[in-house]
Amino acid sequence: MNDARHRWRAGLGVFVIFLRLGLTSFGGPIAHLGYFHDEFVTRRRWLTAADYADLVALCQFLPGPASSQVGMALGLLRAGYAGALAAWAGFTLPSAILLILFALGMARHGQLLSAGVVHGLKVVAVTVVAQAVWGMARKLCTDLPRVLLMAGAAGCVVLAPSAWAQVGVIAAAGIIGLLLFRSGAGDPPVSLPIMIGRRAGALWLALFCSLLIGLPLAVQWLPGQPLAMADAFYRSGALVFGGGHVVLPLLQAEVVPSGWVGKQTFLAGYGAAQTVPGPLFTFAAFLGASMTVAPSGWLGGAICLLAIFLPSFLLLAGALPFWRDLRGNRRAQAALAGMNAAVVGLLLAALYDPVWTGAMLGWRDLALALVALAALMWWKLPPWLVVLGCVAAGWFLFS
Repeated sequence: MNDARHRWRAGLGVFVIFLRLGLTSFGGPIAHLGYFHDEFVTRRRWLTAADYADLVALCQFLPGPASSQVGMALGLLRAGYAGALAAWAGFTLPSAILLILFALGMARHGQLLSAGVVHGLKVVAVTVVAQAVWGMARKLCTDLPRVLLMAGAAGCVVLAPSAWAQVGVIAAAGIIGLLLFRSGAGDPPVSLPIMIGRRAGALWLALFCSLLIGLPLAVQWLPGQPLAMADAFYRSGALVFGGGHVVLPLLQAEVVPSGWVGKQTFLAGYGAAQTVPGPLFTFAAFLGASMTVAPSGWLGGAICLLAIFLPSFLLLAGALPFWRDLRGNRRAQAALAGMNAAVVGLLLAALYDPVWTGAMLGWRDLALALVALAALMWWKLPPWLVVLGCVAAGWFLFS
């Protein structure tokens, strides 16, 4: 009884923390990782920078939205399955609800935010990512080989900006780390409190594969719009590497040619998704609410939202038990040391493109970014307050 009460309180605490992040985390998946690092590594010390980088590296390997999977993993470490659900709900529901409301009211309302406000959000993303890169590099790139790995990873991803390039860079860095860091595997292994065993992990992976294969067959045997929607969005979430923007072509191919969602509606929803906090995968909620065939509205949004995120959880829960065991292996630690440096390189590459190139269009952008960076790093203002300040400045300067 006491254990259940403790788990419930822990899950509620996780939900409250991630709800605040879900309301204030603008800037896309890379910025989200920066917010998470600041919240759970720097401020709350739930895990070390090396452990956090391990989780990021794992989620980069898995299909689906990496930042959401990292959030689920953090909740899982804190409060088990309830914590994973609480982290996902808190981080996801604010943007999903906003996008469903936008879908329902799009015929009567214009743009939710002005161009200046959107630009201010892009500028604050620069500062959040820059702070994350600096903090992680200081702890994970402590010698020349690691710095060179970080720089090489960043250069490769800038020259070949694709999801598969990111996966390949991390894999190559793991091999290089295995060769370079055999005698010094970096930080000592930490026993993360993962409440999932190998057998349970194998069952989660089996369920993931069963749904991936079984849903298309079920649609053939039991035709129906709800099942067809669940199949389309589950496959989109299960087969995409690289995060939210990469899933858009898959979703467009599922909903526009079939007539489920009009092309202009699709594009309008994509524009709105850039202006809300949280993961871009919540665009699925907008599409579900905008369906021209039933179910649509709140029910359609809920079906599509759950379907696109479900494979992310199944893969994470299936992979984490084996990832934990690998961390205790000395050779695996050496590989992870290289992969950690590569993760910092990926963040550095993303800081340049698309974060910097999409926001820094003139001297006013640079000045605003420097002020926001000072507010975060030296004045120690909370990120949500810096976001609001950049939104106000963006409206004043760029509208």
